[in-house]
Amino acid sequence: MLRLTLILHLASLSLAYFNPHYAPGRTTMVHLFEWKWDDIAAECERFLGPNGFGGIQVSPPNENLAIWSHNRPWWERYQPISYRLLTRSGNEQQFANMVRRCNDAGVRIYVDAIINHMTGTWSENVGTGGSTANFGEWHYPSVPYGRNDFNWPHCVISGNDYGCCPDRVRNCELSGLKDLNQGSEYVRSMIVGYMNSLIDIGVAGFRIDAAKHMWPSDLRVIYDRLHNLNTDHGFPSGARPYIYQEVIDLGGEAMSRDEYTPLAAVTEFKFGMELSRAFQGGNQLRWLVNWGPQWGLLASDVSLTFIDNHDNQRGHGAGGSILTYKQARQYKAAVAFMLAHPYGEPQLMSSFDFVNTEAGPPMDSSGNIISPSINSDNTCGNGWICEHRWRQIYQMVQFRNVALGTGVNDWWDNGGNQIAFCRGGQAFIAFNNEYWTLNQNLQTCLPAGTYCDIISGTRNGNSCTGKSVQVGNDGRATIIIGSDEYDMILAIHRGPQSRIN
Repeated sequence: MLRLTLILHLASLSLAYFNPHYAPGRTTMVHLFEWKWDDIAAECERFLGPNGFGGIQVSPPNENLAIWSHNRPWWERYQPISYRLLTRSGNEQQFANMVRRCNDAGVRIYVDAIINHMTGTWSENVGTGGSTANFGEWHYPSVPYGRNDFNWPHCVISGNDYGCCPDRVRNCELSGLKDLNQGSEYVRSMIVGYMNSLIDIGVAGFRIDAAKHMWPSDLRVIYDRLHNLNTDHGFPSGARPYIYQEVIDLGGEAMSRDEYTPLAAVTEFKFGMELSRAFQGGNQLRWLVNWGPQWGLLASDVSLTFIDNHDNQRGHGAGGSILTYKQARQYKAAVAFMLAHPYGEPQLMSSFDFVNTEAGPPMDSSGNIISPSINSDNTCGNGWICEHRWRQIYQMVQFRNVALGTGVNDWWDNGGNQIAFCRGGQAFIAFNNEYWTLNQNLQTCLPAGTYCDIISGTRNGNSCTGKSVQVGNDGRATIIIGSDEYDMILAIHRGPQSRIN
């Protein structure tokens, strides 16, 4: 009986890491890349909470090396020098205040956890909180870590290692970053202590950076030592953190994402690659009728999905022809499909503008991050893109919330690049990626009435600022999307943002 109880306990622990624990009726996370904690708190209260967002991935909150020699690049956040909560985004008090305010607004916080490594070797060695390191001795006194806490013998991963040598990929340095030994009991205790401090503050889970570069058996030990989520922040008793692991697996490597899915969710890089290809015309949209595992994707319940993230929008980490804010029309369509389709747990990207792929966030001459400004049309300024504030995107977040718990039905396509489908009897969406107008009488699966297209505008009282759609008693409506329209999408649903009567 004791053995059975232990087996059931371990099984429940593993299953629990797949639940993001969103507030009821919410479904979608956004990565507010390089935002400051005070700005995130304000955004939760003024925009994300009221518009039904479920959560936020925040940049690594622990102290990192300040790399002035490269003009404070974005990737300095991935060079930890200690686990103190002190970065350009703010200090520990500001972080805790942000977590409290966002949870109170119904928006959960997920931390980008850098636990594979510490810094590389640089000519400068002062962190964002003033900590120093002795790179030549692998000495990080603010943790503290010393030479014996890293993998030996010293080695650096080469490109050939990915095809043959999982031991080198997991025990050698990634891009010269000093590789921690997660098999060490002391290292585990330091990592677990850091992550548990964040759980106690009120975060809901973690993105595990570079998970492929750590042994699954070591990660399992770390995950199972984490605290339950803090009930003082509205989480149910016994709730385990949501964990999604960065495992780039496009096939042909000695490491597989299947080694990590028994532990927790995995970032599905193929998802954004295939949808980017489709909405750029490289694949016909009609083939999306069987979107999901038949495309070689992970099972839906273990998949964290996205079109672009902070890496691949810069050509790193399975980059290539990924759609980003720079191709806005196709990008919004791909994001809309992601949010309209029930597959996976979706994550949106919220960017700052960049030309140089190494550039850090907007900053002043002293290296301080400049806050996003909010324009009169709800978009951002000061160099911030804020895709999550684009009408076509945040209204699709509401679409997904309304459609929660339903599948895809009543699929229609023209045999090419015009498609439409319902989500149960809750929502309907259509796409036109052809060079001619979509003009069809289609089944919307919605009750008779007048609906506002949430893509071309918003509902304003009893009228629409964009298109309106009249659904008949049979659920059918005439759907028109011109080939030259600003957006290639039309979407309606039963929620108050769309239905008039």
